[in-house]
Amino acid sequence: GMNTSKSETVKEHPLKPSRRSMPCLAQSQTHPQSLSKHSSFLQPNRVQPQPLSAGTSTATVDVVSERAKVVETLENNLLKLSNTEYGDPFLAVGKDKDTYTDDSEHGNYDARADQSLLIQNKLTRQKTAPRTKSSLKGDAMASSGLFFKDGKKRIDYILVYKKSSPQVEKRSTFEKNLRAEGLMLEREPAVTNSDIMFVKIHCPWETLCKYAERMNIRMPFRKKCYYTDWRSKTMGSLQRNLRELKSWLPRNPMKLDKEALPDLEETDCYTAPFSRARIHHFTINNKDSFFSNSTRSRIVHHVLQRTKYEDGKSKMGINRLLNNGTYEAAFPPHEGSHKSRHPIKTHGAQNHRHLLYERWARWGMWYKYQPLDLIRRYFGEKIGLYFAWLGWYTGMLIPAALVGLFVFLYGLFTMDSSQVSKEICEANETIMCPMCERNCTLQKLNESCIYAKVTHLFDNGGTVFFAIFMAIWATVFLEFWKRRRAVLTYDWDLIDWEDEEEELRPQFEAKYSQVERVNPITGKPEPFQPFPDKLSRLMVSVSGIFFMISLVLTAVFAVVVYRLVAMEQFASFKWYFIKKYWQFATSGTGVCINFMIIMSLNVVYEKVAYLLTDLEHPRTESEWENSFALKMFLFQFVNLNSSIFYIAFFLGRFAGRPGKYNKLFNRWRLEECHPSGCLIDLCLQMGVIMVLKQMWNNFMELGYPLLQNWWSRRKMKRRGQSMENKISLPQWEKDWNLQPMNLHGLMDEYLEMVLQFGFTTIFVAAFPLAPLLALLNNIIEIRLDAYKFVTQWRRPMPARATDIGIWYGILEGIGVLAVITNAFVIAITSDYIPRFVYAYKYGPCTDQGYRQEKCLKGYVNSSLSVFDLSELGMGYSGYCRYRDYRAPPWSSTPYEFTLQFWHVLAARLAFIIVFEHLVFGIKSFIAYLIPDVPKDLCDRMRREKYLVQEMMYEAELEHLQRERKKNGKQYHHEWP
Repeated sequence: GMNTSKSETVKEHPLKPSRRSMPCLAQSQTHPQSLSKHSSFLQPNRVQPQPLSAGTSTATVDVVSERAKVVETLENNLLKLSNTEYGDPFLAVGKDKDTYTDDSEHGNYDARADQSLLIQNKLTRQKTAPRTKSSLKGDAMASSGLFFKDGKKRIDYILVYKKSSPQVEKRSTFEKNLRAEGLMLEREPAVTNSDIMFVKIHCPWETLCKYAERMNIRMPFRKKCYYTDWRSKTMGSLQRNLRELKSWLPRNPMKLDKEALPDLEETDCYTAPFSRARIHHFTINNKDSFFSNSTRSRIVHHVLQRTKYEDGKSKMGINRLLNNGTYEAAFPPHEGSHKSRHPIKTHGAQNHRHLLYERWARWGMWYKYQPLDLIRRYFGEKIGLYFAWLGWYTGMLIPAALVGLFVFLYGLFTMDSSQVSKEICEANETIMCPMCERNCTLQKLNESCIYAKVTHLFDNGGTVFFAIFMAIWATVFLEFWKRRRAVLTYDWDLIDWEDEEEELRPQFEAKYSQVERVNPITGKPEPFQPFPDKLSRLMVSVSGIFFMISLVLTAVFAVVVYRLVAMEQFASFKWYFIKKYWQFATSGTGVCINFMIIMSLNVVYEKVAYLLTDLEHPRTESEWENSFALKMFLFQFVNLNSSIFYIAFFLGRFAGRPGKYNKLFNRWRLEECHPSGCLIDLCLQMGVIMVLKQMWNNFMELGYPLLQNWWSRRKMKRRGQSMENKISLPQWEKDWNLQPMNLHGLMDEYLEMVLQFGFTTIFVAAFPLAPLLALLNNIIEIRLDAYKFVTQWRRPMPARATDIGIWYGILEGIGVLAVITNAFVIAITSDYIPRFVYAYKYGPCTDQGYRQEKCLKGYVNSSLSVFDLSELGMGYSGYCRYRDYRAPPWSSTPYEFTLQFWHVLAARLAFIIVFEHLVFGIKSFIAYLIPDVPKDLCDRMRREKYLVQEMMYEAELEHLQRERKKNGKQYHHEWP
C-alpha cells in the first residue's frame, strides 16, 4: 500500500472544498500528500516537487527535502498572513479569487474518510474540545461493538442465525467458503437470547483491494484545484456586483453552518477505478480508513452474494440462505449509538450516526438543508438520491403552495363582493324543486347561501390561472430535477458507473433451469424464459390487474348507492341540524366510508400485486421491483382517485329533470348538485382523503416501528433482566433488535410521495390548498424518514443508483394526466364557463366585453329553469326552479334544451381544446429550453476528463523514471 513518509512530502495548503465528494484523506495535517507535478499548469507560480515512492534514493530525498523546506516556509507565511487578515485559513483561501468554490445544498459538507470527519484538524476552529484518533478508535469503540475481540479488526457485516436451526451443513460450508474468499469471521453468542448466535465479518486489506478492483470502485488519487482566473476575467460587472451584494446579505438560515458539521472542510480529489497494479497512484495514508465503512460493507455484501453453500450452479448467495432459514438476518452494523451524554457542540460527534441524528434526523433541523453527502456516505447513493429527490420536491412545493394560498385568499377577500353568491343569498323568494323523492320539503334558494360562499373560495377567476401554473410547475420540477440529478451523479462519482450485471432471482433459476441460453453480456449460459411462457404469464397478470381495478370501481359504485340511500334518510332525520344540512351529512359520511374502503383495499392489493409479480417470474431483482412498483401505483392510484373522478365528472350529470328523473334500479333517484355547483363536494372529498391518508401514513411509518421496537425491548428485558443491569449490549445486538428495512426498500416511500404528487397536480383546480398541505406533510416526512432510517431501522445495505428508476416515468405520466383533468374540471365541474358565456352573450354587458362583477347581474336567474309543481302530484302548486338550461312549461317545446345550453356546451369543449394545446405547448417549450445537464457542469466534466488522462500519463511517466533510476539505467528528463 506504499505509504509516503513525512520526509518525502511537502505540506499542501488546505483548500476550501469544491463540488466533488470522494473521500480524499491525503490533505490532513498528520498525513500531508505529495504535490503533483501535473498541477504546475494549474498553478503556474509554485514550486512543484515530484511525488516519490518508498524506494527512492537518499540523494533524491535530500534534494526534495531542501525544496520541501522552501515551499513549506512559503506555505507557513501564507497561512500566517491569511490568519491575521481573516482569522481563519479556510475562509481566507475561500476568498481568494484563484480558488473556485461553489456552495450548494451539499457543497459545504463534502464526504471525507470515515474517521477523519470526526477528528478535529489543527487548522479548524478551536471551539470544540479536541477529539483524537485514539479516543475514537480506542477501547470505547471496541467495547461498543464495532470491532472484533482484539479491538483492531473492524466489523464490516453481521450474520445472525439460531443454534436450533437444522441447516448446519449449509452454514458451515458457506462460512468455510467465505474464509477461502479472504474474509475473517468471529462468532459470538447473544447476551439476551441463548439461541441466537452472531457471526461478525471483517474484510482484510488484501481482500478489499481485490474486490474493489473487480467491482471498479472509484478511489481518490490526486488533489483537485480549479484555477479560475479566466473565470473572474470573463465575469461581467453585473455578476461581480451581484456577488458583492450577496456577501453583504445575511447568511441563509437554511444552510448548515460549518460548526454544525464539525471539520467537514474537505479537499477535492480526482478519482479513478481502483487498480492494484497502479496502487502507487492512490493517496493511501491509512489502510483502515482508505475504504469508507459503506464501501467496505458493499464489498462484503458482494462476496456474500457470490459465495456457494452447496455444490450446484444456483446454490450460492446470502439471499437464498436467508430465504431457506439458514440465517435469520444479514446487515452492516450501525456505527455506534445515535445519542451521546455530551452535547455535540462541545464534545463533537461520537460517530457518523450520532452526527446524522443531531444534524439531520432531529425535529429541530426541520428548516435546514439536508447533509446529502453525509447521508450518501452512511446509507449509500440509492437512499441519498431518494432524500435528494424528496428535498428537491419539497423545495419546489414552496412556490406552488404560496400561489395556491394567494388564489385561496383572493377567493376569501372577494367572497362578499361576488355577484353570484350575493344573488343566491338574497333570493328569499325563489323556491327550489325538492331534491329527493319522499321526505324533502321545498327549500328557498337563499338557504344554500353558505355553500355558495364556500364554493367561491375554490371556484373563482384565479383557479384557471392556478391550473395553468401548476401544469407548468410540474414540467419545471421534473426538468430541474434532471439537472440536479446530473450534478449529484457527478459529485458522487456515478457518471461512469454502470450497474453491474445483476444476478438472477433464485425463483427464476429454479423455474427455468432446464432451458439455457448464453447471456449476451457475460457470455455464460444461464436459465432462459421462452417467449410463449412469458406472454401467457403477462396476460394472466394484466387480466389480474384489470380485475382488481374493476373491484375498485365496484367499491366506488357501492359508495354511490350508499349516498343515494342515505340522502333520503338524512332528509327526514329527527335532528334539525342534520335535516337542514342533509347534503353535507351525506357527503361527509360518504367520504369517510370511502376512505375506510380505500385503506382496507390497499392491504388486499399489496398481496395481489405480490402474487401477480411472482407469477410473472421476473428475471432479476430490479425487474421484479419495477413490475411490483407499477402494479402498486396503478392499484393505489385508481383506488384513491376513482371516487374523486366520479364526483368531478359524473355526479349530477345524469340526474334528469323534475318530473322525469333517472333512477338507479328504478328505485333510488340519482344525486344532484347544489344550486351553487358540485365543486364543494369535490373539495370535501379531496381534503378529507388527503389529510386522513397523510395522518395514517405517518402513523404507519413511525408509530408502528416505534411500537415494535418498544415491544422487542420489553421482551428482551424480561428474558435477561439480571444481565441487562450488569452489562450494556454490544452494537450488533442493539441492531438485531431494530426493525429491518421493509422488504421492498424505498418503494413504499416513493409510492407515497408519487401519489401525493398526483393529488397536488391532478385536481389542483378544485383544491388550490393541495400544494400547501403537501408541503407541510413533506417537511414532517423528511424528518420522519430520517428519524426512522437513523434510529428505528437496521442499517440498510449501501446500494448504488444513478436515478430514481421507474418513478420518473410515472411522474411524467401524472404531469400529462394533470393537464387533461384540470381542463375538464374547469370546463365541466366548475361554473367558470357558464358564467363566462353569460357575461359575454346574455348579461347586461353583452357585446361590450367582460369588465367586472356587474356583468354577471341576473346570472343565477338565467342558470335556473322553471318547473310546474302540479306535475309532481305531491299536492304542491305554483312553480319551482332547478339547475339546467331548459324551456319553461308554458313554451311551445316545454323542458327542451335552450340555445344557451348549446352555447355553454360548445364553449366548454372549445375551452378544453384551447387549454390543453396551450399548456402542452408551454410545457414542451420549457422542457426544450432547459438542458438536462448544466453547461458549467458539462465544461467541468470535459476538462476533468482531459486532466485525468494527462495526470495518469504523467504519473505513469514518473513511476517509470523512478523505476529506471532505481535500476541504474540512463535517465532522460523528457522521456523514460
